[in-house]
This record gives sequence, C-alpha cells and structure tokens, in this order.
Amino acid sequence: MANVSHTRGDMSTHPDVSEMRARYDRMLGGRDVALVDGPVFLLGLYCAVSPWILHYTTSQPALVTHNLIVGIAIGLLGLGFTAAPARMYGLSWAMCALGIWMIVAPWIVGDGPDAGVVVNNIVIGALAICLGALCALTATRSNPRT
Repeated sequence: MANVSHTRGDMSTHPDVSEMRARYDRMLGGRDVALVDGPVFLLGLYCAVSPWILHYTTSQPALVTHNLIVGIAIGLLGLGFTAAPARMYGLSWAMCALGIWMIVAPWIVGDGPDAGVVVNNIVIGALAICLGALCALTATRSNPRT
C-alpha cells in the first residue's frame, strides 16, 4: 500500500484556494461572526416559553402574553439574521431596543411581579442588548460602505 500521508501539504498551496475563500465569503455574506444567530434564536425561544418554565402564567397573565410576543419577535430576528444576513443585520439595533424593553416591562406590563419574574426579564433583556450590539458591531465591521 502506498504511503500518501506525505503528499498532503498546506492548503495555501491548493490551486483553488482563492476560489474556495471567495465561495466561503459569499456563503457567510461577508459576516465575521456567524455564531450569533443561534444564540439569538435560542434567547427568543426561551423568552417565549419562560412564563411556563418559571410558572407565572396565573399570577402575571399580561407578562405571559408580553413575553410570548417579544420572544417570538426575537426568535424571528434570529431566523432573519440566518436567512438574509445582509438585509437583516440593519435590525440589530431593534434587538437592543427589545432588550431595553424587556428590562422595564415587568413594572410597566406586570402587576406587582415577584423577584423571579423581574430577574428573568432583566437577564433576557441584558442578553438581548449584548447580542444585538454584537450583531450591530459585526454588521458595521463587515459593511464596506461604513
């Protein structure tokens, strides 16, 4: 049997390396960080189901509806970041706004929420602000017009 292990070299010597890099850049849409999309979607999913996880569906019915709607919105933003990144990363700041709203919502939408509900919404809001800012930073860095 022939020993073929010595024929493998560095990828930089491959004749199609420039074409492979260009294809990879086209697939990612010029984004540097493609791993933000998944956590954004998971954050939206958790936000939507958090009233049932933390069992405040009967004590805070307005916040149940609120978290469900905002969670679906965050999840749709995450799916949009994945499906059409060039168009959707402009909405990264909207996710920061949703994060700020999630932080203040227990006192505006809720009716005397307990500490668990408040902490839950603050954590969701802080994560949404961080992920939205990361998406916006990524969009700004990868956009050659800025």
